[in-house]
Amino acid sequence: MHTSFTSLDWLVLALYVAALACAGWATTRRQQRAEDYFLDGHHAPTWLVAISMLSTVQSAATFLGVPDSSYRGSYVYLGGVLASLLAAWIVANVLVPRFYALKVTTVYELLEARFDARARKAAAGMFIVGRIFASGSRLYLAAIAVSMILFLDIAPHHLLIATILLLVLGLAFTLMGGLHSVIWSDLVQVVLYVGAALIAAALLWSHLPFSTGEAIARLMDAPGGSKLALADFSFNLSSPWSLPAVLIGVTLLNTASSGLDQDTTQRLLACRDARQGTRALYRFVAISLPVIALFLVIGSLLWLTYQGNAGESFRGEKVTVFMHWILTEMPAGLRGLAVVGVLAAAAMNSELIAMAAVIVGDFYRPFAERRGPRSEAHFVRAGRIASVVVGLALSAMAMLSYYWQHYADAALLDFVLGVMAFAYSGLLGVYAIALFTRRGNSASVIAALAAGFVTVLLFQPWIVDTFGLPAGWRTVAFPWQLTIGTLVAAAVCALGRPMGKAVRVS
Repeated sequence: MHTSFTSLDWLVLALYVAALACAGWATTRRQQRAEDYFLDGHHAPTWLVAISMLSTVQSAATFLGVPDSSYRGSYVYLGGVLASLLAAWIVANVLVPRFYALKVTTVYELLEARFDARARKAAAGMFIVGRIFASGSRLYLAAIAVSMILFLDIAPHHLLIATILLLVLGLAFTLMGGLHSVIWSDLVQVVLYVGAALIAAALLWSHLPFSTGEAIARLMDAPGGSKLALADFSFNLSSPWSLPAVLIGVTLLNTASSGLDQDTTQRLLACRDARQGTRALYRFVAISLPVIALFLVIGSLLWLTYQGNAGESFRGEKVTVFMHWILTEMPAGLRGLAVVGVLAAAAMNSELIAMAAVIVGDFYRPFAERRGPRSEAHFVRAGRIASVVVGLALSAMAMLSYYWQHYADAALLDFVLGVMAFAYSGLLGVYAIALFTRRGNSASVIAALAAGFVTVLLFQPWIVDTFGLPAGWRTVAFPWQLTIGTLVAAAVCALGRPMGKAVRVS
């Protein structure tokens, strides 16, 4: 049993950093305009945008959390791909054409056309808050892995050091060349973490003491039900991956992620036109299916290896089953490669460039231009400064997530996905009213964003316990939290007097 990194593992990590540095240098070009820095001048190829979206949406939660999901349950998480397909159709037909018709840099400019600048800023602000929550929780999950590697524990001070190291790595590539550098480094990241997962799966398979047929039979006849089940047809508010939850809540989650979250939508806006952006979106959904399936298979192989009796801790610290296997079973060198996969999946450059785009485009640029003309280079510099500020906020959220997740005692994957509901519920409700009705105004938009956030907040265990709310609220799964929050936000937004005209595609 291996329990520490060897010099060979450290060499693999060093080569990873060197490869990223080379990729960043090779793809960095001088950015003269903010459009070049934030949208790559609308020259990004669709295949690369699709891969960059995959890198953005998937994270250390995918690398470590998805195997844990199939190890403890079944393949119902794969139903999320169906939700992604439904969401892609909605985004491609409703949102992307409008974004390109308005020639926006951030998706929140659409609300300015529909209402006014206050509505745009409110939505942009909610994105910043929500993205700090979501990306900070992802950073926390990645920091767990790094802390275990460096210190063999996840003590808070060690977790902070790991968080800062990950942040520095993300900032390096964000500051060099903007979105152009980010999407090319995303390609390197995807190749590395998918490659690491393939090697881990092959290694696990090679050590199984029985045939393929016997492995499938064991999975199908597992205690508690088949571990190869693709759908859960029950209607249970505490189940995040039941079919109703997937078709409603997870579809809403993916719609917000692909069409209302600047972090991913920024990639679609970097294409030449709406048609190319739509094509990139569908390609992203197509390539996500085999990648998710790969990580689910790893979970099944881990269950066959341990027969469901794997240690859930390493040196007293609670870790995912895949991380436990990496730290204790993988040979030297390959262990380093697996950790490279974790780091590649956890890259923060996408989140940093997206939040910087919103801060500069929706807040700073309108303020600065009222005080006099500014050069495009000025806004590029502002974007780099914003990236650093955002990075510090993500570090703070990562540390908060440590205490939050321990209190809630939630599975890491569900915790990370659930945090996204805070911002998405309000944004979904507001955009539904803005696009499909003539109701609402800037005041009701602001109220709706707050209502969606507060609704999701009321389901959090520490709020339920503190204010004595019904105990059943603690167990409501995140897709239903998002659904309820979206309905509340839409209702609040619709209360506003009609303002403005429908946003049409010209």
